[in-house]
Amino acid sequence: MCLIVFAWRPGHAQPLIVAANRDEFYARPTLPLAQWPDAPHVHAGRDLEAGGTWLGVGAGARFAALTNIRDPGQLPTFKSRGELVARFLIGDLSIADYLNDVVPRAVEYGGFNLLLGDGTQLWHYNARDARPQQLVEGVYGLSNAGLNTPWPKLLKARAALSEVLHDPHPQALLALLSDPQPTPVAELPDTGVGLATEMLLSSVFIASPAYGTRASTALIVHADGTRQMVERSFGPHGGHLGEVELIV
Repeated sequence: MCLIVFAWRPGHAQPLIVAANRDEFYARPTLPLAQWPDAPHVHAGRDLEAGGTWLGVGAGARFAALTNIRDPGQLPTFKSRGELVARFLIGDLSIADYLNDVVPRAVEYGGFNLLLGDGTQLWHYNARDARPQQLVEGVYGLSNAGLNTPWPKLLKARAALSEVLHDPHPQALLALLSDPQPTPVAELPDTGVGLATEMLLSSVFIASPAYGTRASTALIVHADGTRQMVERSFGPHGGHLGEVELIV
């Protein structure tokens, strides 16, 4: 998952609103959003190569999502970051206990940002930081750096989310995730991947022959615990493959 914008509003009728794009190579085998047969309380997409996921919900108002940290110089690792989301959704550890387990082992994975929620709290952990942080009410964005790192596409998507919070609905969230406009060259961040790749990765919605936005997900959590999720799947060049809607 490479872009997540979200509003955390404890005490509101809709305390958590999430709009997220998962960017990945199209060749990586994936299942769309669904109930997991081996963990029926989990609803998420699934990475068939490693078995994990990038965003989902579980029992007891559990929510988790992940983005990678872009760092061309980081050493290869042998553990899939998607298992960090899956293990939280499948399990029953509190957020604090789960993070106490994850933080000492963060070096076993490539760089990552992890969001964890339980309906009453929302936490963020960046594997490059010493400590996780509990989030206060606000509108946030994550891409492939730190929380609210001001990359142009993050700022654009976060502002677009703020504009629809008066009446959030899945189609509005999916619309803001579909913006294909690249960032002007003068405003591009320099993350060490070269100008052509920086340009490709600079749009909210990414499309190319081999790599791009594979899934756009809208999640609305209601105060009574009901979660409404809509996911659109995409293939090469941004071709639309299908849409799934769940209320759990």
